[in-house]
Amino acid sequence: MIDPIRFFCRHTGPSISPFNAWVLSKSLETLDLRVEKHCDNALKIAKELEKIEGIKNVKYPFLKSHPQYNLAKKQMFLGGSIINFEIDSDDFNIINEFTKNLEFISNSSNLGDSRTIVTNPFTTTHSKLPIEDKVKLGITPGLFRCSIGLENAGDILGDLKQAVKKAFLK
Repeated sequence: MIDPIRFFCRHTGPSISPFNAWVLSKSLETLDLRVEKHCDNALKIAKELEKIEGIKNVKYPFLKSHPQYNLAKKQMFLGGSIINFEIDSDDFNIINEFTKNLEFISNSSNLGDSRTIVTNPFTTTHSKLPIEDKVKLGITPGLFRCSIGLENAGDILGDLKQAVKKAFLK
């Protein structure tokens, strides 16, 4: 056990500050409620994304359209907070307009926050991969990963809808 402890202490310090310990302790009290809200929002939004013109290939484990839906329902209590979807275009201008038109959803290469965040793996996390590798992995120019936050699900969905609509109007 000494090696993992030594590594951890060298990178984080032998103890966290009292304030950080208190914040961590307080946030753990509501973790289950927050995760449940993330997942409930994600399911509602994923179902609606499948209906939006201009969006294709919505992937969320608790959607019946997901190829491993039955397995997910068997193994998981909730479907998680990440939704994958594609803008129905390979036109960089349309894809770029979508992200620029988001009003309160953040566009970032980082996922997992109390606020909703989208990222485009084609231009962020997988940008250095050759095109043929991206194709093999299903990383298309219009692919987005959306980490659903704690905001009102209707507000999140409204922002996604208006951003898609505006992107295809230009």
